[in-house]
This record gives sequence, structure tokens and C-alpha cells, in this order.
Amino acid sequence: MNLNRHTFSIPVMGLGYTIDTPVRVAHLGISSVISIVDDILIEKMRELYSKKFDLPYQTITSKVEDFRAKRIAAYLNLVDKLVNEKIDDLVENFHKKENEIEKYFELLPNSTQIREKFNHLLENTSLQDVKNWLRNNLKPGSIDVNIMTKLDKANYKDNEQLPIEYNDAHAALRGFATSNLSSSIVLSAGMNPRLYSYLENFSDFYPDEQGQLRKKITLKVSDFRSAMVQGRFLAKKGIWISEYRIESGLNCGGHAFATQGYLLGPIMQEFKDKRQELIDSTFSVYQSGLKDKGLKELDQAPEVKITAQGGVGTHEEHQLLLDEYQLDSVGWGSPFMLVPEACNIDEKSLELLKNAGEEDMYLSNASPLGVHFNNVRGASQQEAIQNYLKEGKPGFPCTKKYLVFNTEYTDKPICTASKQYLRKKLKEVDESDLTAERKQAQKAKLTEKECLCEGLTNSTYLANGLPTDSKRNGVSICPGPNIAYFKQVVSLKEMVDHIYGRINLLKDIKRPNLFVKELKMYVEYLENNLKEAREEQDDKQLVYLRKFQSNLKDGISYYQQFFKKYEAKLQEMKKDVFSELEAFTKKLDQISI
Repeated sequence: MNLNRHTFSIPVMGLGYTIDTPVRVAHLGISSVISIVDDILIEKMRELYSKKFDLPYQTITSKVEDFRAKRIAAYLNLVDKLVNEKIDDLVENFHKKENEIEKYFELLPNSTQIREKFNHLLENTSLQDVKNWLRNNLKPGSIDVNIMTKLDKANYKDNEQLPIEYNDAHAALRGFATSNLSSSIVLSAGMNPRLYSYLENFSDFYPDEQGQLRKKITLKVSDFRSAMVQGRFLAKKGIWISEYRIESGLNCGGHAFATQGYLLGPIMQEFKDKRQELIDSTFSVYQSGLKDKGLKELDQAPEVKITAQGGVGTHEEHQLLLDEYQLDSVGWGSPFMLVPEACNIDEKSLELLKNAGEEDMYLSNASPLGVHFNNVRGASQQEAIQNYLKEGKPGFPCTKKYLVFNTEYTDKPICTASKQYLRKKLKEVDESDLTAERKQAQKAKLTEKECLCEGLTNSTYLANGLPTDSKRNGVSICPGPNIAYFKQVVSLKEMVDHIYGRINLLKDIKRPNLFVKELKMYVEYLENNLKEAREEQDDKQLVYLRKFQSNLKDGISYYQQFFKKYEAKLQEMKKDVFSELEAFTKKLDQISI
């Protein structure tokens, strides 16, 4: 493990929570991910930082040709510039910036060793040698970006549909591809063949003369099969996936894409066991893909990282995942929502998260995408919904239109959280033959939808005192359930010290280990979906849930063997684990499908 490299990263959170996280932490060597969905917010953040650092700024209005891609590229270039200038300043003026150099070193997992090397150099070499060493060792964290691949709505000008490259995800991808960044784009939320094919248009995704990739692909996956399928699909086009990022299906922040009952531990085990198979299988296809493009074949496969995220909350869990599954790094998301140094979050939401308990975290129907969404009770966007319902005016005005998908009632897709959709849908429920009880349940589910376009960015506007184009300032918060155990607002150093085991922010707090927590969520998911499938007499869903149940039992068997292996070593993670696994086994045995 490199002395100068962190073993964690900060994943994307919402649309705005990590929009400027690289500016805050990248110069300290910490990698993080920016969402590039909302170009309106991105343009406002570019203006904010241009003024803050006294840089020239010219608005890119929506009347400019290809404004979305240009806004994204311009902001990413600004972030890249600010981070590199901070690093350059740190190196060139290190003798005047002892506190900042010290902060960089003390955050590292092996801070003592690298500080000793630095002090030795100070005493024994020239000023220029020290600068050269710093330049080689003070690497900025990666400024990565995220696209939910399905957020790819078509766009129009004068009622004429624009070509596909102006679709939302296509334009966002183009913004990243044409920026100065040398980093990764994280593709999440499933496969979009059209978008994947669009990658072929940009030379930065292909190896240069030295076989290096200027821009890399990180694929967020839920299982090994998905990684293999998508990896080979892109390899045929001469596009290499440099990182496979495994995320817990349910024990995560934001949208929760449940697997078919496959649990995180067994999934990571399969990646560990078949890592070389994945690389070899994909590389043979990749060589053919490069050849078909008229590009030089490589002598060996480019680097492939395997990483994971979702529910990790202690140093012991962090280190176990690195050691046992040979991961390259671990994502820590939700706990950083309590680190204002690293994320954008308004005071009210910060206070809500600090005080939230297990009972306040829940898997909701808030997303207009029809995908389960991890949520916290009491967020101000939920208050806005209650106010609309009291007034008898359900639904939100749809202005940004990033999440428009539904075409039940219209030719052009609309959002299921919109007034336009809910008026029609609620009327349809009222006029249906459903029982009064089922009608009420359907209505409750429909009106739970939040305007995430505004909700997931409003916290950023509020935290920075930025004006919005809307009078609505309700905030949606989408932390993973893990946030319930973190009870204090902390500094960046305190959170990083917690990750590396130098302090313990969860001392005396009762918390299930990440594997048991995820298992509990999956069993509850099974019970809730089974109840719904029976009510709707959905035989196809029942077949799916039978397999789901079987996979959960296999996962429990895996964990029973896993924890026996570590019985003498683990301190926190093994507490009560065998009795908890046994209890879940009995519970599953009692569920008849």
C-alpha cells in the first residue's frame, strides 16, 4: 500500500451535496465524486467560485449552443484549476505552509512514516530536492464525476426534438470528455447501450502512445455477472473499465437497487475469486476492440481496481474489506454528511441528520424513477408535500425535468412527482374498482414522490446563500441507514481519523455490523414485497421472491462460515453475530412463498 495514498473515497451524494467536494478535499489527497446531472446548479457554483477566487466569469446561458455540455466542462475545468493551483502552491511555498503540509500528512493512513521521510529530506537535501519529492508524493485526490445512465431525456428546441447527442446524459458525458480533467466518470444505475456507444466518440477514453488512459471508466455494479456483461460490451468498442465499484443494493444512500437477494459479502467474494478471470476475459475482447478501431494493441491489460461502498462505519469494517476482499479502496458516503468541511449541507438538514435514529431512516417511494430511495423522516421536502396535500393540490411544478420518464398520459415524458401526472393518476385510482383500503394505499404511495431535482440541490443553495430560480426550498436528504449511528458534527480530520482507527466516533453506540444491517434490510424488503405480491396476486413476482429467499439463505450460510474464520480476530463485528444470523435463518424458514 502506498504511504501517500488514502484507502477511502467520498462517493457522489445527491445532486448537490458533493458538487464542490473536490475543491474542499482533493488538495489533501482525498478522491471524491461530483454529480453532473444539474447544469443549472453547476453554472451557479462556477459563478460562486469564480467570484471567490477573483477569476473571470462569463455566464453560459441556456441560449448558447450546447449550453449543458459547455457549462459542465467549464465548471470541471475550474475545479481542476483550483485543485492544481492549491497543490502547486503547497509544493512551491511549503516552507511558508507548514500547517497545510502537516494537515496533508496527518490525514494519511501511514502519516508517521511519510512525515519521517519528509523531515529526513528537510535535514539532508536541497530545497529543490524537497520540492521534487513533494511533487511526486503530494498527489491530489481524483476529481471524478457521476452520471446516472438512465437520466438521459431527449431535449427540444422550438418544439423540435434535438439529435440524441443533446440528450441529458449524452451532453453531460460530452462535458466531462471535453474537459481538462484526467480522472474517472462513474456510470451508475444500469446499462445504457446508446450512452456507452457514445463513449467511442472521444479519444481520451482510448490509450495514448504509452498505453495510458487520460479519462477512465468506473462502473458501479451490484453483482459479478453484471460487471462481466458490461465490461465485455464496452471492451468490444475498445473502451476499458478501470474500476468496478460494488455497492450494497439496499444499505446505501440515495436510490436503492435491490439485488435478487445477493448480499454484499458473497458478491465481494465472487469478485475476489474471479478477479483475474474478469480481467483476462475482458482484455482479450478489448484487444480486438482496439484493433477494430485501428489502434495499437497493448502488451498487458490496463489496471483494474475493485472497490466497494455501502454501510461501512468503523475502522474494523474498513480494514476487513480491504484485507479480506483485496479491495483497492472503500467508499464512505453518508457519514461525511456530518462533515461540513467536505460537503454542502444546510444547518437545518445537518441538525436533522445529527439527531436521526434508526427509526427515522427508511426505504421510501420518494423517487419519481419508481426505484426505492433511502430517506430520513422530517426532511423539509416532506413538509412541502404535506402542505400541498392539505391544500388539495398534490404534486410539484416540474421545471428542471431531469427525471421525466412517464408516458402513460402524454407523448412527451413527464415526472411522476408532477402536478400534471398526479392529477390524472389520482383520478384514475378514484375511479378504479379497488377497495377503499387499496385506494388509500395507492394514493399514499403516489403522493410520497418528491421533486428530487429541487430537493437534492436546495441544500447546496441554502448552504451557500445562493439565489434559486424557484420559490420552493424544500430539501430532500438521501443518506444510507448508517448515518443513524453518527451523532455529532465533526471536522474532516476527525472523520478521517475515525476511518483509520486513530479515534472512534461510535464509542458506546450500539450498532449492527454492516453485513447484519444489510441482511436485516433484505429480509424486511422480502416481507414487504411478498405482502404486496400476495395482495396483487402477482405469480411472477412470487417466483422471483422464492429465488430471492433462497439467495438470502445462501448468504447467511456464507456469513456463518466467514465469521467462524475470524472468530478469534474481530472485536466489534462478531458481537452477537451468530445469534443474529440464526434468528434471520429461523425468520426466513417461517416465510412460506
